[in-house]
Amino acid sequence: MKTIQQTYDVVVCGGGLAGFCAAVASARHGARTCLIQDRPVFGGNSSSEIRVTPHGAANFHAYGRETGIISELLIEERAVNHEKIRENGWTNSVWDMVMYDMAVRTPNLTFHLNTSVLSVQMEGEKIRSVRAVIANAETELEIQGDYFIDSTGDGIVADLAGCEWRWGSEGKKEFGEPHAPLEASSNTMGSSIHFRAKDMGRPVPFKAPSWAVQHEDPDYFYKQGRTFYDTESGFWWIEIGIPWNTVYDNETIRHELTRHTLGIWDWMKNHDPALKEQTANLALDWIGQVPGKRESRRILGQYFMTEHDIQNRTVFPDEIAYGGWFVDLHTPGGLLAETAEPASAEGYSETSDYAQKSYCGPYGIPFRIMVSKDVRNLMMAGRNVSVTHAALGTVRVMSTTALMGQAAGTGLAYAVKHKLDLDELTGANVVNIQQHLLRDGCFLPNYKNEDDHDLARTATISVSSSAMVHGVGPENRDYTNGFRSAEQQQLRKQQAEPLTHMRAQWIAIEQGTIDTISICLSNTSEQPQRIQASIVPVDHIWDYRVETGEVYAQTELIVPVGTKQWVEWKLNWHHSSAEHRYVRLQIEANPSVEWHSAGTVIPGHVSAFDMGGGKMRRYLSDGGTLSYRITPAQSCFGGENVVSGVTRPHQYTNVWLSDPSDPVPPFIELQWQEMQTIREVQTVFPGHIYQEYHKYQPFYRDPQCPKDYMIEAFVGDTWTTLVHMEGNYQRLVRHTLEHPVQTDRLRIVILATNGDPSAGVYEVRCY
Repeated sequence: MKTIQQTYDVVVCGGGLAGFCAAVASARHGARTCLIQDRPVFGGNSSSEIRVTPHGAANFHAYGRETGIISELLIEERAVNHEKIRENGWTNSVWDMVMYDMAVRTPNLTFHLNTSVLSVQMEGEKIRSVRAVIANAETELEIQGDYFIDSTGDGIVADLAGCEWRWGSEGKKEFGEPHAPLEASSNTMGSSIHFRAKDMGRPVPFKAPSWAVQHEDPDYFYKQGRTFYDTESGFWWIEIGIPWNTVYDNETIRHELTRHTLGIWDWMKNHDPALKEQTANLALDWIGQVPGKRESRRILGQYFMTEHDIQNRTVFPDEIAYGGWFVDLHTPGGLLAETAEPASAEGYSETSDYAQKSYCGPYGIPFRIMVSKDVRNLMMAGRNVSVTHAALGTVRVMSTTALMGQAAGTGLAYAVKHKLDLDELTGANVVNIQQHLLRDGCFLPNYKNEDDHDLARTATISVSSSAMVHGVGPENRDYTNGFRSAEQQQLRKQQAEPLTHMRAQWIAIEQGTIDTISICLSNTSEQPQRIQASIVPVDHIWDYRVETGEVYAQTELIVPVGTKQWVEWKLNWHHSSAEHRYVRLQIEANPSVEWHSAGTVIPGHVSAFDMGGGKMRRYLSDGGTLSYRITPAQSCFGGENVVSGVTRPHQYTNVWLSDPSDPVPPFIELQWQEMQTIREVQTVFPGHIYQEYHKYQPFYRDPQCPKDYMIEAFVGDTWTTLVHMEGNYQRLVRHTLEHPVQTDRLRIVILATNGDPSAGVYEVRCY
């Protein structure tokens, strides 16, 4: 056995999305970083070995998609991958290579694949080193580090280091969580494997082996929440946990899942009358043999996050990430239980009691849940962080864990640079970490750019033109597919939209003045209908309170019999203190009336409906814009938005959009009263945040994102080109100039987008 000793500033154990993002963030911020991964590829559950596509907040909240390193990766994957995204089972090696490429290109980062941690060497209350073995290489590594991150999922390093951890469910009496069972138990969510099928264009027989599970009862599937939502990919509900232990019995679980997967495919191919026809030409192409885990150890940290923090959207002073998946607690036992996961078992109702208590976010996540309370130089990132079982139901999804990983890596690199203990990463230090995360493209719901070094914050902003919001209707279309694909647009066009629940449209207003609002409605009854309408203030686009505490205006509208009529409300409303904010246009329930969705989306203008329990929920599949017209037109896309400190719609639109009819090449200009020395220009462009990653097509480059642009500085008496970029499709772009420039004026000229008629910018920073 060969032995190698190595020493680093930061050692990350586990190369799933959390660990990968932690390692890249640490290395980018200057720390000598080592990443240890026990599989041949990065990505963990998202890799081509397991093939669970990353989920996150955008699955339930418009503009909720995670940004930062995870965004860079997913944008790149869509731009270069020919494969369509399916729910599970379709991830190919292009995704693996996107991650591998980033790892190879990251300075300060060393990685070891196929390498398993076997032991931990302690020095007092700190980890001195980990011992690991490289598979098939007869090589043992002893890797020393100043700081360690456990992103192994199972908390292997923390366990070996003697950390306290929890397993299973807390009982109701401990924290009073809505989702906690009456009694504590050792039950965990199970693990899954997936499959992929291929259409061969002709009938393909299938015979299950004798050891496969045999299914004969359709109720097992159709009355117990195990729905066949896609016949060509695997199902999350092919899941098993108890009676087996998800750590020690992993191989037994793998074998049992294989037996069940083959038995389920046998049911689909040979027994189910409807599915037999649908799958006749399908052949099994791949079956996973690495179980994707949901839950095992949860390591106790400096803070123990509960479901109450999530449901109440607790504002943490050390907020470093956010989540927005629902509280998704799978039934213990999975395939061996009476029903599948509760939401599925009740048909994914959006208004049931279970749905009301499970819908949550976006909510902030504190740094302290990643800092071990027992080992002074250890952090956790991923599904093993310091949360209750109920809270894990939402924080465990991969895009959320990726954010936590980036925060952990950024925090430890900061500790290395300033020679700090983990206990010192509080107060002003955690504020600095937050600002680093924001600069690196992350989003924090309760914090914004306040970087004193950002020269753009002191500049005066002017633009070539700004788009105006007049409203939008069913007849409008998104011909660029920047928000919805052609297929999505067609489905939305055909969908009936009766007002079975109160429905609402967020509208960004500039000066607190609305003269009239018109709403596109259909009355399918045989007599005129009355509907109640109101305008209320909201704090941000995810302010889902049905009652916000104030009503700006209200009325009763008469809807004549007929289809797609524009019903006018003359408000003549003015509110001097309501400038630059969102209001919500609300229409009360009347099932005889339809309020039609618009054919396209106005950026930052979302919709929701009353799901019950005093809570609203995103409307339909994307929370898109409903049909309305407004006078006067609102100028909510002005140039000042690029220095708002926020890089997505939240309390306001926060984006500059040019007027698409303006013949002048769109530009945004920054001007200072005094000369500035500029070495770096950073921009955040629109796109890639409105919908979940799953909604984007192969080779996708978001039309809203500028493709070709120039950065110019006014030097002497002329504009000098500093940067000429062609072919961009990334959201965050950072340009370090070869030579610093002295100027009092700088501008960004958008020469072409990837398809959108408006140019757009969320943020400009200068250093």
